[in-house]
Amino acid sequence: TLYGQEKDNATAALAKMNMILHDSPSAEIWQDDTISEPHWTNREGGLRTFDYAVANPPFSFKSWSSGINVAEDLFKRFEYGEPPEKNGDYAFLLHIIKSLKSSGKGAVILPHGVLFRGHAEADIRRNIVRQGYIKGIIGLPANLFYGTGIPACIIVIDKESARAERPIFMIDASKGFMKDGNKNRLRAQDIHKIVDVFNKQLKLDRYSRLVPYAEIAGKNEFNLNIPRYIDSSEPEDIHDLDAHLNGGIPNRDIEALQDYWSVFPSLRKSLFKPSARPGYSDALVEASTVKTTILGHTEFHAFKKKCLKLYKNWESQHADRLNGISVGDSPKQLIFDISEDLLARFARADLLSKYNIYQILMDYWAEIMQDDVYMLMQDGWPAANVVRQLVPVKDKNGKSAYKEVHDFEFGTGKNKQRYKSDILPPALVIARYFADEQAALDQRQADYEAATQTLETFIEENSGEDGLVEEAKNDKGNINAAGVKKRLKETNDKDETTTLKQCLTLITIEADLKKAVKAAKDQLDEWVFKKIPKIPQDELKELVVQDKWFANVESQIIEEIERVTQQLANRVKTLEERYSETLSLLSKDVEKYSGLVEGHLKKMGLSW
Repeated sequence: TLYGQEKDNATAALAKMNMILHDSPSAEIWQDDTISEPHWTNREGGLRTFDYAVANPPFSFKSWSSGINVAEDLFKRFEYGEPPEKNGDYAFLLHIIKSLKSSGKGAVILPHGVLFRGHAEADIRRNIVRQGYIKGIIGLPANLFYGTGIPACIIVIDKESARAERPIFMIDASKGFMKDGNKNRLRAQDIHKIVDVFNKQLKLDRYSRLVPYAEIAGKNEFNLNIPRYIDSSEPEDIHDLDAHLNGGIPNRDIEALQDYWSVFPSLRKSLFKPSARPGYSDALVEASTVKTTILGHTEFHAFKKKCLKLYKNWESQHADRLNGISVGDSPKQLIFDISEDLLARFARADLLSKYNIYQILMDYWAEIMQDDVYMLMQDGWPAANVVRQLVPVKDKNGKSAYKEVHDFEFGTGKNKQRYKSDILPPALVIARYFADEQAALDQRQADYEAATQTLETFIEENSGEDGLVEEAKNDKGNINAAGVKKRLKETNDKDETTTLKQCLTLITIEADLKKAVKAAKDQLDEWVFKKIPKIPQDELKELVVQDKWFANVESQIIEEIERVTQQLANRVKTLEERYSETLSLLSKDVEKYSGLVEGHLKKMGLSW
């Protein structure tokens, strides 16, 4: 059973509507001030207690104490300290703690200030930590919530496991987000990583750790500011002065790439060799060829093949389910099952982040696949055979526009129509059924572009002050067939006439090719328009599941594999370029160019 209380009338109404939309119509949402008029009470006049509680109270609310006597609070919520009169963050946290059963658990979103502010809040924080109520603290990115840009945190309360000197699990998730307009937003992978790490209490460098009570109480005097316990900054890239002076690449920089050498054990020997100087190595390939050396190495091909095998196994596991989508299935259950399986499979992949792979599928789901699946689960596979005409509307300037991005069009003049295939992209239909026709269209397009280039070159060579086509230009400085014909009637100059006729021939050729391209494209689009509704269901499923969904996800996973190796290539290239020119070489260059400058100055008659 769900209960809630919210002071703002509009927000309370939205909460009630949310409960209905999420199949919880029996949830009770009360509209009133949670602190001064808590609605959920028991028969004895105390606060009613719950198994779970979540809250996103207003940050640093100034008038939180209006209508109550804090020192004599009827519900005894402030036994661990009275929050400041002008800041109600801890008032809401203490209310949630008091509203939990002895086995209850809660999570409250609050500004980071509650972790380190002093005076009355420091006393409350110290008492709560001593009680062992705080299980964990999760630091979130800044600019995440509407109405404020300050960073927030989630304080996780667990009364059931409370004990003296309890450690606190901390996560610094402030770096994991994406820009969404003028706000930041947690991606699917960011949320999944937070949940995984917190539930499994995983220690990750620069991200999470279980902080002992002694470190919190002793060294930091109950200051819970996350940067005191987790340094999330990237390691500094330190230059080696000895290498700058005498050459060579420091072995410590090469060994810092050990994660790569574990996967590519012989690649290191292909890129570096031991230097005569202990602790340094020399490059075996030019910086410009590092990437090609890595991508061409047999170990990289083996790595790529191994990663793609993980994907192919996932694909074969879920192909039947996707082909078997039927009316009434659950889209949410489908994406949960296939995404979790993809995440689990790539947990075994070297170098690749399983969360990055997971995000590839979740992004594609959000952008494309989700709409397809919802339509198929509503109308069945015949929905993929539908091609509908887009109805033109007028934009703000009164010009004809379309409400949706069109996929293809054909026809001329009043008969020109635009159509959209909601699920099946015309490009996939063309690739499977009209490949020869597309090749012919591509050739016509190439011929047209070549003719355009020839015409532009001819006009450029014969334009200008003495150009033989200059007089044929219109008021805008352009040359067209009408202008050339007009000038041919006016001139008696033989050379000009010959040049203008050549120009007219090129204009005609370009125009004819343009018409041919347009006609071929219209014909191809019409064939596609007529073909989609007639595609058999087995072929339709293969086009959607294999050629569209799986092909898109696979191509992005390949890009992710190559991106990881690109990171290695960039680092190796940086190290080689950084130490390639020693101080002695630079000094010789300075002497050389200084001598050249002095020589030029003396030739100019200057002396000093």
